Amino acid sequence: MAWFKRVKLSIRPTDKRDMPEGLWWKCDECGATLHKKKLEDYLFTCLECGHHFRISPYKYFSFLFDGDKYTEFGDELRAADPLGFADTKKYPDRVHDTIEKKGKTEACRNAHGMCGGSPLVVSAMDFGFIGGSMGSVVGEKIARAVDKALELNAPLLVISQSGGARMMEGAFSLMQMAKTAARLTRLSERKLPYISLLTDPTMGGITASFAMLGDINISEPKALIGFAGPRVIRDTIKRDLPGGFQRAEFLLEHGFLDRIISRRELKGELVSLLGMLKV
Repeated sequence: MAWFKRVKLSIRPTDKRDMPEGLWWKCDECGATLHKKKLEDYLFTCLECGHHFRISPYKYFSFLFDGDKYTEFGDELRAADPLGFADTKKYPDRVHDTIEKKGKTEACRNAHGMCGGSPLVVSAMDFGFIGGSMGSVVGEKIARAVDKALELNAPLLVISQSGGARMMEGAFSLMQMAKTAARLTRLSERKLPYISLLTDPTMGGITASFAMLGDINISEPKALIGFAGPRVIRDTIKRDLPGGFQRAEFLLEHGFLDRIISRRELKGELVSLLGMLKV
């Protein structure tokens, strides 16, 4: 049974609806009115309160890789339909419609290039494709990112941005948790660094697998990070929950994260880390 399929690409896909249109945007956190060009200069972080807007893999690639030069790989993979799943629409139709409307081909993109003069492989997730959910293609892409890091003898950075497992693939989606976690052990065996960057949101099976397995776990400020939602947890344990208990700052305080790094400082911090962890 095929878990994913390969297609031939004629053009490089674009993120048609990666961010809202218009010259002026409103910050969801503080309500500030922000000029698009200024916001781009600040890597899509609010100039007033520091709120981090969600951005696509391509935007991460553009400022992490030196000179915006990188090589993408694995984008020929597309989701199959192993369960024949349908809810309000058939799963293949949902995937096709997302590709057509948003220009996004999956919830994960892989690329490699140089970061501060050091080789780096990056696997970045995209919430804009079915909530960044992890299906068989996402699991395979992360596995291939590990393989590419081994091939290039380079560190791996995974940028998580996901609501969790993809329900349309059922157990095939849950199997990706074990697959990605197992594949990451190969980096450890070769003593190649794995850096995990958790962004808003990082939830469900993503948190329960590769997102928290980094040699260094870092996060953007105020990122939502957890497994089950707060209502589910509260109803299960029958207790009130601490304020902000699923935010990055709470996790850092309780030892689940190593650092919280603003997006504007991310490349500089990565360059320093890669220098210290040079293989």
